[in-house]
Amino acid sequence: MNGVSWAVASLIALAGLAEAAPASVRGALDARPAAVVDLDSADGLRLIAGEWTYSEARTMHEARWTPIAGGSLQERRTRGGASTAWYRLGLTIPARVGSFDTAGSTVVFEIVVDDYAEVWVNGVLSRGLGQTGGSLIAGFNAPNRIVVTRSARPGERVELAVFAANGPLSDPPANKIWIRSATLDFVRTTPPAGVPADVRRADPALDRIVPADARIEPLATGFSFTEGPVWTPDGVLLFSDPDDNRIYRWSPDLGVSVFRTKSGYAGVDIGEYRQPGSNGLMLDANGLLTIAEHGNRRITRLEKNGSLTVLADRYGGKRLNSPNDLVYKSDGSLYFTDPFFGLPKFEQDPRREQPHAGIYRVKDGVVQLLSAELKGPNGIAFSPDERYLYVSNWDERKKIVMRWEVQADGTIANGHTFFDVTAAPGEEALDGLKVDREGHVYVSGPGGIWIVSPEGRHLGTIRAPELPANFAWGDADGRTLYLAARTGLYRIRLNIPGIPPPTSKATN
Repeated sequence: MNGVSWAVASLIALAGLAEAAPASVRGALDARPAAVVDLDSADGLRLIAGEWTYSEARTMHEARWTPIAGGSLQERRTRGGASTAWYRLGLTIPARVGSFDTAGSTVVFEIVVDDYAEVWVNGVLSRGLGQTGGSLIAGFNAPNRIVVTRSARPGERVELAVFAANGPLSDPPANKIWIRSATLDFVRTTPPAGVPADVRRADPALDRIVPADARIEPLATGFSFTEGPVWTPDGVLLFSDPDDNRIYRWSPDLGVSVFRTKSGYAGVDIGEYRQPGSNGLMLDANGLLTIAEHGNRRITRLEKNGSLTVLADRYGGKRLNSPNDLVYKSDGSLYFTDPFFGLPKFEQDPRREQPHAGIYRVKDGVVQLLSAELKGPNGIAFSPDERYLYVSNWDERKKIVMRWEVQADGTIANGHTFFDVTAAPGEEALDGLKVDREGHVYVSGPGGIWIVSPEGRHLGTIRAPELPANFAWGDADGRTLYLAARTGLYRIRLNIPGIPPPTSKATN
């Protein structure tokens, strides 16, 4: 397809995307409550043994707290114009709200401030990269909804603090700050949604890995092509849509939001690219996001101040092809794959400078070629002890996972075919790859997720509603496998935890 016709096709695709924007499956913050406490009523405050107080101040340390009686939250406060204020509420989780038993429920605090609000829970302002709403400003006169607890314990004491600001900030209004509404919602604990997982068990050993009652839960849909997910320490999933040139952010509370636009390219010839955006994502030991950028043909690191540091864009003085996936070793060195898939015309693209598709290592700013023997090096991961490096091959004629021995100097040697599914029906080759803590390999291949023992024995295949391109281990215990699968985002709970990124530090 030539550049002009591809540009037209891109515009049509974007128009369609606008009509079907990504949407999250209903979660705790938009679930229908089983019971509600009105926090602007005397009866509601008595039920939770709560009291509102107020202070007009720049910081909480300067606050001079004044009690607020139930039913008076809507009184106008502050001097108007560019002004800020604090509202504070201490409360106790009641055993019952009406006929509803609150034990074990999810408790959601909702407040609508005229004009903006930020919410602290028990002295913590939770925030994450790309977050909109929840504890942070949700919008002009928009409801802030934040989970107070996911497992309510009657008698538990909670301290809420709301920082209110008058807006718009660039055009301060004459009106004063006030609270339009404030409630405490109690949501029933519900079993996981989704459908029973379609598991093709080839070996009894799979029973230790995939529960008999495993379910695949849909989380969001409406994307062009999801890729490269990574779970962050602040409890959210970041993932790419290389077709749409964006990185998205998904959280169990706030759903989907755009984390980064133009995530891989913003050149004038962008209309020629099928996948100009970012692909693989990974965190380094400091919790910083590392990005494989297709169109820009480079690996970058997103710094805390929002700037980008280029980690790799050339080898031997020539530009890389289109970095695809990446993984960090515990010594801080970065390994990545560099096939041709991000170039508009793949191997035949005139922009191509490297004579091969490569597997590379970056250490102390030096880019080192480790192997050029695969036509389509794609997913990449280490064994738990880092003795082996696995790489999947996207090649319809050679659907294999290669395994190399990792040498003391970080190079790889003695590569051999670890797993071969070339004979499997279907046009799909091998895509994303991850490893769990016991060394089982999970690879996206024809028909689903192929699970392979550390010895290279096929244990079984999980068939998802859509074919996953890549996965990420997530949740606090690391036993949830998040699936970036074509137009949707899914997850499945497994018995064995995965290998997380080499960090325990927050990303904000």
